[in-house]
Amino acid sequence: MDRRKFCNELNRETFLRAMGFQVISFAYDDVSQRPELCQTLLRMVLARFGGEMQHASLGSSNTHIGEVSVIRLAHTLGRPLRMIDLKKQFDLGYRASVKLMQLMCEKGKFEEVKGKTGKYVSGYRLKSEALKKL
Repeated sequence: MDRRKFCNELNRETFLRAMGFQVISFAYDDVSQRPELCQTLLRMVLARFGGEMQHASLGSSNTHIGEVSVIRLAHTLGRPLRMIDLKKQFDLGYRASVKLMQLMCEKGKFEEVKGKTGKYVSGYRLKSEALKKL
């Protein structure tokens, strides 16, 4: 690829981003010789969007991509998740966030963290067992 073609490619990707599309690029060699790598990378990109799709490699049929994304977020932050974190990252409302976190607590993936008074839940801590399933 020469400089002109490279510039055209950058302009095309910038235009598509401006139109609201996300460009995901794979090399032909990776697609033909290492398709499992491409599938893994594509799953990682799609996981950001949540949803009810089942993740085939999790081994647990009752875990969906939205839960995997929440686990990854908690691991990345390295602190208990708050409802505002879910709002910022996934654009979830407060009630939906609470419902999701309570469900994940029931499944043993998170535990509640109480506030200073011990009355209210201030966040949710990721259990180490949840990471082992990823």
